[in-house]
Amino acid sequence: MFLQAQPQGSSSMMLIMMGVMFVGFYFLMIRPQMKKQKQEKNFQETLKVGTRVVLTSGLHGRIAQVQEDGFVIETLSGKLKFEKAAVSREFTEARFGDKSKTADKQTEKKEIETEKK
Repeated sequence: MFLQAQPQGSSSMMLIMMGVMFVGFYFLMIRPQMKKQKQEKNFQETLKVGTRVVLTSGLHGRIAQVQEDGFVIETLSGKLKFEKAAVSREFTEARFGDKSKTADKQTEKKEIETEKK
């Protein structure tokens, strides 16, 4: 009973199912990972001097110099050189509490509100 030959259509059905599984893996796993890598590379390439960042090691600092192969990060303990891939994310002024920049933004908002009235 178990050694009976399979029907002719099952091999083509098996190939179709394998193709569907490959397409599913591509759209669910491979494509999002490639998109994330592209965004991360663009982020690292657009960083400028003065941007506050967090490195993958957890170190917080400000970019002092941008070089071809990396960044010089200024921290409270001094200046350190890191690879571009070590930058994990950017911190905004709101996170650090730069009062000068946030104050400028608030005055701009107030000016816009007064113009609307």
